[in-house]
Amino acid sequence: CAPPDAVVWPQSVGQVQELAALCYRCRVPMVPFGTGTGLEGGVNAVQGGVCFDLSRMDTIAELSLEDFSVTVEPGVTRKALNSHLRGTGLWF
Repeated sequence: CAPPDAVVWPQSVGQVQELAALCYRCRVPMVPFGTGTGLEGGVNAVQGGVCFDLSRMDTIAELSLEDFSVTVEPGVTRKALNSHLRGTGLWF
């Protein structure tokens, strides 16, 4: 496991954009982290960089029962989504 050099906790798309622009300008790797469910080692910071912990971005923005789709931010967990869907007949 290779830890990042720093961790940030953005809480909005605008903050993610600003941080990403700064990392891009400074040529610093960005390592996204949503809810920690990845098994592929995607959060392994092999070249250092900044970990964008997106777990605080946990809004469920839109639910469409008609087409079985939901728009969520990257920090929404499966359990939180299922809790939101309770009573609709749907689950993730």
